[in-house]
Amino acid sequence: MIVLIPAYEPGPALPRLVGELLAADPDVEVVIVDDGSGPDHRAFFAQAHALGATVLTHDVNLGKGAALKTGFRHVMTEHEGDDVVTADGDGQHTVADIVRVADAIREDAAALRQAQGPAPTMVLGCRAFAGRVPLRSRVGNALARGVFRLATGWHLSDTQTGLRGIPSAMLPWLLEQHGDRFEYEQNVLLASRRAGWSAREVPIQTVYLDGNASSHFRPIVDSLRVALPLVLFAGSSVLAFLVDTVALLVFTTLTGWLVPSIVAARVVSASVNFAVNRRVVFRHARGPGLRRQILRYAVLAIALLASNVVWMTALTEFGIPLLLAKIATEIVLFVTSYGVQKSFVFPPEAVTAAKTGQRNRIERGGRVEAETSTTGRHQ
Repeated sequence: MIVLIPAYEPGPALPRLVGELLAADPDVEVVIVDDGSGPDHRAFFAQAHALGATVLTHDVNLGKGAALKTGFRHVMTEHEGDDVVTADGDGQHTVADIVRVADAIREDAAALRQAQGPAPTMVLGCRAFAGRVPLRSRVGNALARGVFRLATGWHLSDTQTGLRGIPSAMLPWLLEQHGDRFEYEQNVLLASRRAGWSAREVPIQTVYLDGNASSHFRPIVDSLRVALPLVLFAGSSVLAFLVDTVALLVFTTLTGWLVPSIVAARVVSASVNFAVNRRVVFRHARGPGLRRQILRYAVLAIALLASNVVWMTALTEFGIPLLLAKIATEIVLFVTSYGVQKSFVFPPEAVTAAKTGQRNRIERGGRVEAETSTTGRHQ
């Protein structure tokens, strides 16, 4: 079992956590990624290394997501087949909670080996946010949970937890996910269910030290950074809804035919929606793939159109006014459309390793290995 700790400008809590963790669970190995903290914090990494931790170093700060990916690559190379627990090194995750998540992963692995358990499952250490929680953290987490629920329909109690148990089979997929900073962890959650991964929650303590002063996460700014694509998509959907609604009312008034009017209005609004989403929301205005995106969007549009016709026909036959039926139908289809467009129509473009130039220094078990080149992905 590997405990992976991404760290940026840590304090004495980091080596203290390493020492206590290795004493509490002798079966774990600790891997720390120094995400460009600089010489002022080198002593804390040296102390953690002296206690037995492996230390990987980014020359410059690349972000938490990039640090996690560096750690995942190292585990896949040096500890093939080992499961991973990711944890923060600032004291907000207690040793007891880290061990609790590690034990949950072990239990799942044992059940899977006996063919009694489900497919590999991610374990999330989730906080209840009870008691004295700093206002900025309470507001930021509430905002993140609300946006996440709107986008996925998943009632997850803690979308920003960094304490996660990850089965080894999941690591290659994690390296493919978009984002290099704090948004990476939420992107993983947003995409996990669509990719067929399951997750379960394990309750952990809600710990904030000195008003959460040591955290580099900006709850409002970074939550809005995560939410921005959904906000833009919502704006694009509102524009398409207005175009579609006006066209529908015009066509039905002119012809008196509901289904042909729905089809004609959707063709007009879908063209507008595709152009706005491609250029503004998912930012694929240039580069190859336009024909593929048009084809995929057309498949989605046909599926949504069929659903639209079914819902609209059923609701109007029940006596619901046309405009109200239209609003109810679009609300139902909004979340589905966002998820499919994000992952299928306009998937994030991969960035080649040659563009990154990231270097890591690897220290393992009391010796310093030669510098090796590793790769990362950038937004």
